[in-house]
Amino acid sequence: MLDESGDFTREAKLCVGKPQAGSAIIHGDNHAVLESLGDAIKGRVKCVYIDPPYNNAEVYRHYDDRLGRRVWLDRMELRLKALKETLTVDGSLWVSIDDSELHNLRWIGDKVFGSENFISSVVWNHRKTRENRRPFSTNHEYILCFARNAEAFKRSRNLLAAPPEILNRYKNPDNDPRGAWQSVSANVQDGHATKSQFYTLVAPNGRRHRPPKGRCWVYNQPKMEAEIRASRVYFGRDGNAVPRLKKYLSEAKIGIAPSTLWMADEVGTTDSAKKHLMALLTKEAVFDTPKPEGLVHRILHIASNPGDLILDAYLGSGTTAAVAMKTGRKFLGIEQGPHIATHCVKRLQMVHEGEAGGISPLVGWKGGGGCVFYSHRSKLTRV
Repeated sequence: MLDESGDFTREAKLCVGKPQAGSAIIHGDNHAVLESLGDAIKGRVKCVYIDPPYNNAEVYRHYDDRLGRRVWLDRMELRLKALKETLTVDGSLWVSIDDSELHNLRWIGDKVFGSENFISSVVWNHRKTRENRRPFSTNHEYILCFARNAEAFKRSRNLLAAPPEILNRYKNPDNDPRGAWQSVSANVQDGHATKSQFYTLVAPNGRRHRPPKGRCWVYNQPKMEAEIRASRVYFGRDGNAVPRLKKYLSEAKIGIAPSTLWMADEVGTTDSAKKHLMALLTKEAVFDTPKPEGLVHRILHIASNPGDLILDAYLGSGTTAAVAMKTGRKFLGIEQGPHIATHCVKRLQMVHEGEAGGISPLVGWKGGGGCVFYSHRSKLTRV
């Protein structure tokens, strides 16, 4: 991914697994690291996920979240500009945030990417318990998604797996060797029809069919007759029903568009992420607001495919790198805090060895992968 230079030093003792895996984690200031990487990373990243400080005036174990608004806005704009340059044409950036700076972050994102490339604001149900000490119990956070090019992203993004109620529509009542199918109408509205779509269709048993008034056949006559010969048109169990086309499960791109509401039971919570980390690291080492692997897994599934390069410029506890490794994606993680060496490396080593928590049962993770560890000259400074 990068060559050693005056800016980067490879730390052999902190590398994980197989160096040729094409992944790396870098200890240093994220903006300085991105500047040093320059053309080496430009236009190569399919998905960026970041979980930056929310600027909510809290002091956490691993960082102080009390920047002034102007300073926070300037830093975020600087980093979003740098991250945009890393994206492929159909790449996307996803960023977690809460109510503190949601609207300001949306404004910055629109400024950097263009409002036409804003994809969605996802509401994540990040806790199940109720906080009764506050006027309202805050049970959600947000994830904003921006694309390098919205149209390109829409063409390449992945659907979520179809739920059982959709898959159960596919049956095989006639023992078709092509497998389960569902029937769809063989006629359509005639608003844009051609003359070739108006004809009398003759079923195998000789029964004649005409499309209803205001409708026409979906195919012209030669195409429809070829579909009938191939047994891809269904006339009911007795052969006398209105013809319908067979849509095979094996040929269909089955899935559902993700909604903008991601529930705790679907992708996990902050508490479930903490429990996962406590099983891997010491209690004292656990972050205050980690993201669950299920949440990051959904993002990476929608926005990328195995083999793609993922970037997290606020690596934190290493969740993005862990999920990328478990799902066959390459990754680049950047973190300025010293916990990159104490926490992230330990976690990724366990993932390499087949760690069984998080999404491991879902994806059948048994171990493998790896990454190179680099120190950047900026690790001793703060930009």
